[in-house]
Amino acid sequence: MSMRPFPISTPKGEVSAVWHPADGPALVVGHGAGAGMDHPFIVGFCEAVAEEGIAALRFNFPYMEAGRRTPDQAKNAIGAFRAAFETASERGGGRPVLGGGKSYGGRIASMAAAEGMPAAALVFLGYPLHAPGKTDQIRDAHLYDLTMPMLFLHGTKDPFAEPTELAKVIRRLGDRATLIDVDGAGHSFERSRKDDPRVVGASLAPRVATFVRERL
Repeated sequence: MSMRPFPISTPKGEVSAVWHPADGPALVVGHGAGAGMDHPFIVGFCEAVAEEGIAALRFNFPYMEAGRRTPDQAKNAIGAFRAAFETASERGGGRPVLGGGKSYGGRIASMAAAEGMPAAALVFLGYPLHAPGKTDQIRDAHLYDLTMPMLFLHGTKDPFAEPTELAKVIRRLGDRATLIDVDGAGHSFERSRKDDPRVVGASLAPRVATFVRERL
């Protein structure tokens, strides 16, 4: 499916976005730190989510739009996510809007929600709980202030979320959190270097759709 990008105004200038229409709630999808909104994983996921009846809006963070490698300061990334969220709210016609994304993008969505972005729920495609091997530096404090449902899709071989540490977070979040482990998958949900990232991204959509139907 080919869709035309359009601009979104953020506090750090315009960024590109693509809207995947559907009749149900909308999900704003932030990309990971190392690849933008056109990465096959993100595209495949958004296309498949829309086929499940959930509209999707993917967008670039300002640093990615500018061709830089270093992610934006948190306040600028949060500002961009909020701008994308507002766009999805307008296009969604009053339907619920969720926030989420791949790794970095999901974390920024949660930080925006902690600052008041009214997400109906959050969807984490590989939440980066800690840097690889640094389980003494857990990025979870702001999650406990959130009240909306949260879906954690997690590869059991993800070095950014050691299963024991993630389990502690899920237990503390209680009924707010839903954890779905993808057995044998890494941080990008790959099981093999031969895996097509577009297909891998698409494979997660039915689980997200089930979560949305059950929790919204």
